[in-house]
Amino acid sequence: MSSNDIIVSLDIGTSKVRAIIGEMNGGAINIIGVGSADSEGIRKGAIVDIDQTVQSIRNAVEHAERMVGIQISDVYVGIQGNHIGLQTNRGVVAVSNEDREIGEEDIERVLQAAKVVALPPEREIINLVPKQYLVDGLEGISDPRGMIGVRLEVEATIVTGTKTAIHNLMRCVEKAGLRISGVILLSLASGVMSLTKDEKMVGTALIDLGASSCTLAIYEQGGLAAITTLPIGGEFVTNDIAYGLRTQSDQAEKFKLKYGCARVEDGAEDVRFKVTRMGSNLEKEFTQRDLASIIEPRMQEIFHLIRQEIHGMGYGDKVNGYVLTGGGVSLPGTLQLAQNELEASVRIATPDYIGVKDPAYSSGVGMIQYVSKYMGVRGAASVKKASSSRKAGPAASSKPGMFERIKNMFNEFI
Repeated sequence: MSSNDIIVSLDIGTSKVRAIIGEMNGGAINIIGVGSADSEGIRKGAIVDIDQTVQSIRNAVEHAERMVGIQISDVYVGIQGNHIGLQTNRGVVAVSNEDREIGEEDIERVLQAAKVVALPPEREIINLVPKQYLVDGLEGISDPRGMIGVRLEVEATIVTGTKTAIHNLMRCVEKAGLRISGVILLSLASGVMSLTKDEKMVGTALIDLGASSCTLAIYEQGGLAAITTLPIGGEFVTNDIAYGLRTQSDQAEKFKLKYGCARVEDGAEDVRFKVTRMGSNLEKEFTQRDLASIIEPRMQEIFHLIRQEIHGMGYGDKVNGYVLTGGGVSLPGTLQLAQNELEASVRIATPDYIGVKDPAYSSGVGMIQYVSKYMGVRGAASVKKASSSRKAGPAASSKPGMFERIKNMFNEFI
């Protein structure tokens, strides 16, 4: 197993940290290791405790390492949140070769030219995604390599985020003893895994419902057109259950996962469970239908807010379908409820790999596919025999210029 065969993704969420090890084999991807750990130190998608977050990252990575007997040193890190912004910019250069054949160097220069954009001091570029290339004014070119021309242009979407959020995320990963190969917007990664080429063209809303937030990504004309984040998620359902059953939040989460369903009509009267009431040792029995009567109104509200936000973004008439992903859509009956509330075609995207056949893993698997498709696997991860413990402290990558290197590394989206 060579280092160039391995891609490791790290998805740091509010409820879980997930590390996924993918192996490239003849152009195909195999998922060979999966690690998951409870997420500590993160509230509503933001890092509030560095040390707790570092420990959660270590736990997830070590879990994945034990599955395959290797030690991970390099990872691709996913980023999401309400601080993410999109803007369109163009870059233009003259073709440098004497024979006017467009080569890799020309593409790199035009992408760098597209990055020249005025940004507020608190923001920086995360990803640059080409929408189309133009050669001497000819539009609609996806890959201009080998073409003949004098003038090369690119129209690109620039993904930006706040420096504070980006650097705190990177600091946690480095302190966990890992090197960062790249930072990737999770909506781009999920789009690679979850959406077909046609869905990206006709106008589709990709809904990633997590524990404390819901990310809405609009795809049209083949690319990411708009993104926003709503402060709603699966935790709200859990809190409702805890309040309704008068029990602890951790118990409410267990009942949700074991007995929960999104629609009352799917709940069974003969499926019963006992709940220890908060503040006493008394137990009370509830049915699955009782639980569903708590869950359904909150899930209806979530999809109502999603539809309202889509209209508020100006895409109410442009979205022809919805694709759901994320851990919050795993409850039975969610698809039918979403179809009723959104009044549109809806499907749930799930990774088709053994060990990760759960919408909660869509972002992590998507990152591996994204790197394989757009960034190659050169230096994606180095592996060595697993050691008994992971060293604490920053990884070797935390040398001067680290942040600048990450900022400028996305030049291969072609």
